[in-house]
Amino acid sequence: MKTDKLTGRMILLGLLFTFCWASSCEQIRPDRHKWYKGNLHTHSYWSDGDEFPEIIMDWYKESGYHFVALSDHNIFAEGEKWVTIRDDSIYQNGFQNYLDEYGEDWVNYREEDGKIQVKLKTFAEYAPLFEQRERFLMLPAEEISDGYDGKPLHLNVTNLEKLIMPQGGESIVEVLQNNINAVLEQRRETGKPMMVHINHPNFRWAITLEDMVRLKGERFFEVYNGHPQVNNLGDKERGSLGTEEMWDFINIAYLEKGQPLLFGLATDDSHNYHRKGSQFSNAGRGWVMVRADSLEAGALIEALEAGDFYATTGVELDEIRYENNTLTINAIQKEGVEYIFEFIGCRTGDKETQVLKEVKGVSADYQLEKDILFVRCKITSSEAQDNPVENMTSQLAWTQPVRPRQ
Repeated sequence: MKTDKLTGRMILLGLLFTFCWASSCEQIRPDRHKWYKGNLHTHSYWSDGDEFPEIIMDWYKESGYHFVALSDHNIFAEGEKWVTIRDDSIYQNGFQNYLDEYGEDWVNYREEDGKIQVKLKTFAEYAPLFEQRERFLMLPAEEISDGYDGKPLHLNVTNLEKLIMPQGGESIVEVLQNNINAVLEQRRETGKPMMVHINHPNFRWAITLEDMVRLKGERFFEVYNGHPQVNNLGDKERGSLGTEEMWDFINIAYLEKGQPLLFGLATDDSHNYHRKGSQFSNAGRGWVMVRADSLEAGALIEALEAGDFYATTGVELDEIRYENNTLTINAIQKEGVEYIFEFIGCRTGDKETQVLKEVKGVSADYQLEKDILFVRCKITSSEAQDNPVENMTSQLAWTQPVRPRQ
């Protein structure tokens, strides 16, 4: 049974730790500058996802992720919550699989009026089943789901200390800013590493470029979100920018105002775990690769805030180096796969970005001159993405923008 397997694994890890402590073994110390794979936006039965947290976390861990932020809407996995299993055989079978995997001693359920109800496990209960030093980390998280004038305004909080309820406001910008401020204030009060990011700005066309430009204190947004309804590519007919175009205009405006550059994340925003396809919000579509010195919340957030990461829908990089004003990028070579590197940047005085250099191959570099405001790189693979949305069929990666150094 799953519980037996997990218990055995935890005992083995305990024995290994005891041995290494006794012998002062240096080899268990994490290697510096290791790449960690993570998803910062996902959902479970605690809000509008359709699976138990344990099943979701098991999938991410077995799929090679190192950290996950399970970010349900305006709720954190604490206290008592019961969920009624839908009558559809898919969900009934899902419950039976959950029961088979974790057993009667773990699963607390009842039947009322012919309906199966299950008591959800809290974060404090299920996180220890999966967390493993330098292998897997769960980050406490929440999706603050606010709104204004019928428009959904969502932000994710990663590594929160306590739940933050929607702050409201009298405009789109005010709602977003009030929620950003609430996160930053909790971070100041607790001293705990914590980050906030803007989710899917084009979901129901809620957040415009003009709204984003007016924000202060925001360092991250989703340049890619794997939900099928978030309009990553924008809509030319309605004059709505895609998130990647929006990203560049935001950064031009931020630099004009003396604000730090905005960084771009890729996330799943997964809700659906029983049906797969372009019309469903599935796991495994987008993630970040963070280069940090350890798999700890503080180290990950520090690296993210330094821009030491890339966002991806499948492209894997083994090196991003920025030295002597030269940005160098190496992709992990796969047989038969070709890569296109586009260095996208803005020159001083320009009002929009352009492709400054394009390279086909496995690696590429770009020398930043003094007249460059910033440069980022988009890498497109000839390999198709598994289960894409919005006809974004190619695997992609985005590095974070960098500026010339003196």
